Amino acid sequence: MDGSPMQRTHWSRRPDLWAGVLILGTTLARLAFAASGQLDLVQDEAQYWDWSRTFQFSYFTKGPLIAWMIGAWTWLLGDSVFAVRLGAVLGTALMQATVYLGLSRLFGRPRLGLLCLVVLNTTLLFLAAGTLMTTDNPLLVCWWAALFALYAAGRDPGARWPFVVLAAALAVGTWGKYMMLAFAVTAVLYGALLRRRMLDSSLFWRRLALALAVGTVLGFGPILLWNLGNDFAGFRHVAHLGGLTGDRAQSFIRFDRFAEYYGSQFGLLMPWWFVMALVGAWGALRSLGGGRGRAVRAVSSLDYAQRALLVAGFWPVWGFFALWCFHTKVHPNWSAVSYASGFILAAVVWEQSVLARGWRHWKVWTWPAVGALLFALWLTHDLLPMPYRMELPNPFTGRVATIENPALHLKGWEDMGREVDRLRRTRFADPGRVFLFGNHYDVTAELGWVVPGRERAYCVNVGRRLNQYDLWPGPEGKTGWDAIYVRQKYKGGVEPGVEELFEKTVQIHYQSMHRGRPARQFTIALCYGFKGTWPRPASSGY
Repeated sequence: MDGSPMQRTHWSRRPDLWAGVLILGTTLARLAFAASGQLDLVQDEAQYWDWSRTFQFSYFTKGPLIAWMIGAWTWLLGDSVFAVRLGAVLGTALMQATVYLGLSRLFGRPRLGLLCLVVLNTTLLFLAAGTLMTTDNPLLVCWWAALFALYAAGRDPGARWPFVVLAAALAVGTWGKYMMLAFAVTAVLYGALLRRRMLDSSLFWRRLALALAVGTVLGFGPILLWNLGNDFAGFRHVAHLGGLTGDRAQSFIRFDRFAEYYGSQFGLLMPWWFVMALVGAWGALRSLGGGRGRAVRAVSSLDYAQRALLVAGFWPVWGFFALWCFHTKVHPNWSAVSYASGFILAAVVWEQSVLARGWRHWKVWTWPAVGALLFALWLTHDLLPMPYRMELPNPFTGRVATIENPALHLKGWEDMGREVDRLRRTRFADPGRVFLFGNHYDVTAELGWVVPGRERAYCVNVGRRLNQYDLWPGPEGKTGWDAIYVRQKYKGGVEPGVEELFEKTVQIHYQSMHRGRPARQFTIALCYGFKGTWPRPASSGY
């Protein structure tokens, strides 16, 4: 490759330098965003923060890691959006460093590592997981660490450190999200693919089995203990959400969900990266059997073990959910771990375009540049004249359709909290004897976060699915108190089951604002005279 266009660029000659600049620059941008206050703490972040105020070995929908992380940073820095999101920002820096070092040192492909960083930073999945404190952030950190540790273990089974890293990543990742347990399938499949070429050894299998066993026991142990003490609530929830029990299991094959799932994957990765990832994954899979074609040539620069690793990391998880979406609703981020390999495969395909056209050719950079532009718009959307809600006439029916900006669902919480605090101080005889509650976990968590004083709010259950708040005490000891109830949107008002808990309720429709523009809508009910009875739902609604 001497004398090629690639060799005559700074990107090619100094990939370590540019990778460091990219990691540092994106980390500083995320730190600035976290400190800017531009985006309220979103619903799931508020819920995890609320969890962090009650230390447990696990929680209703997730393992304990995210609550522990948030608890550690808020203990050090106080309760702030910056403190809650700091773990996500640092985790993203660690992710990028892991990916680059894995590709540059273990794969021996520093330029590929640099291109992969560009891919990562121009996908919506990575932008969201890299900025918001969600469970996908520590999960991806651990998955990538385990993936490269597995590759190192296959190369040198005599070295102990890859197996130690693998076990630790499996344990910590499982604390973050149950999905980490799927890595055992990736590890066994990778070993089986090495076996096809006699690249494995008995030592590799013994140590791999031990690492998987230790990682699973350490990771799953605390979660199992918590579930044993809580009627297996977490496991029941996952089984219901995954379509194994309840109403979602009534029909095995359905065709009303798959389009939504596949469309979400295009959006999460950006269409071009999604296509490149699939091309690379298909080419890598076919190449293991000696297949030919353009897709196979796109990944021919990787050796057999590298292709086997990426195939094992991508196809089991991605393929499962690509089929499972024909049975039940599959959330867009459930297949996120498969893109740890998918991002690398997209970068491999992109690298072939770079090599074919040269680094200075404008077409090579068009798609990533568009992604980078979208990132900039996402970071600065409050500075742009983008309406949150538009009403457009339908030319076929004549009716007016309301189209909401997706950002609308993340806005207005802080303003709602100020309004609730104002109502508590002005509309009740004794503001000190007014408790707060919502109808859903997200409203309840946000009430605890945005209302001054940050007291624990309650979550009433008059027919919804169970959540973490149902496992904690309610306001039973507050007979005679008043309360403020908050429900999202105007439609429906206050449920009859809520009105029966109080002597009198007064409803208010509230339009929240964010930086001078309309955001979320709420129904706020002023509730007088709590009767002392709090509904306790049956344990079947997971």
